[in-house]
Amino acid sequence: MIRVLLVDDQILMREGLRKLLEIEPGITVAGSARNGLDALGLLAGLSDEERPHVALVDAQMPVMDGVELVGRLRAEFPEVAPIMLTTFDDDAYIFGGLRAGARGYLLKDTPPDELVSAIRRAAAGETVLGGPAAERLVTALRQDEPDGATPLTGRELEVARLVGLGATNREIARRLDISEGTARNHISSCLRKLSLRDRTQLAVWVTRGY
Repeated sequence: MIRVLLVDDQILMREGLRKLLEIEPGITVAGSARNGLDALGLLAGLSDEERPHVALVDAQMPVMDGVELVGRLRAEFPEVAPIMLTTFDDDAYIFGGLRAGARGYLLKDTPPDELVSAIRRAAAGETVLGGPAAERLVTALRQDEPDGATPLTGRELEVARLVGLGATNREIARRLDISEGTARNHISSCLRKLSLRDRTQLAVWVTRGY
């Protein structure tokens, strides 16, 4: 059973999502909060067996916004996969959320079946991006690729993003459920394709374009 936390300052949005998700087999709503601070308090009071696998997080909220909450989740509750679900198709939110550790970015007009699919994929460790966010990300990455660079695969982008966030090979392996050797191989592939010297340069590349 995939447990989902809803974090949005609009009660109608929270209740609408709750009704949508509670009719889906294999998904249950573990709780809801009106801002990031309330969400952290709720999570702190839950046992490991009660905590959500996925958090749907609004980008713009009072007290603590979505980007800050995503960063706090990664630091304090790394087992929770945050998906930013927002009306804002904005570079600052898209790249800010991904840099903070979001596992996905979707707009609130995403069709229900796509939202449910994204929740299942995020719970399985995948990164999910809605059409506009994916287009912005691909454009930014292409602009930052050195001449002659070979595009990275989806998994390599995930590994590169974690390098940009300062994760060690062990942390990358644990986060993506792969071996440390596989993590090292992905990093080496990223360096080779982008003609970079070391992981520090890779982290800089991610920060500039991610």
